[in-house]
Amino acid sequence: MTPNLLNLTPHPIVLRSLGGDRTLPPSGRVARVDIEEVQQPGYVEGVKVIARRPGKVTGIPKDDKGAYIPCVVTPAVLAALPAGTRNVYAADMGPSAVRGPQGKVVAVTRLLAP
Repeated sequence: MTPNLLNLTPHPIVLRSLGGDRTLPPSGRVARVDIEEVQQPGYVEGVKVIARRPGKVTGIPKDDKGAYIPCVVTPAVLAALPAGTRNVYAADMGPSAVRGPQGKVVAVTRLLAP
């Protein structure tokens, strides 16, 4: 049985499976990740170089035992979580995604795990 996924992104997500389409509406809460900018030494062609690294993740609710509740977050938030984090997913918008005539993703057929 598929867990009820809380959509912690600002837009609806359509999951397409053999059982049909299921839309996860936005929950009204959005998980976020702080992005840290780190100045790199020197310049390239006279321009400063920085590195961006994911920082603290906020907005993912936990159950009474301290585990994340099953949810879908943005790929940026997912990338900031440690490998093996349970119950947190992002929509796979790569080649397996279903796209409309304008190339926009209309449904996903897979979820990404950290």
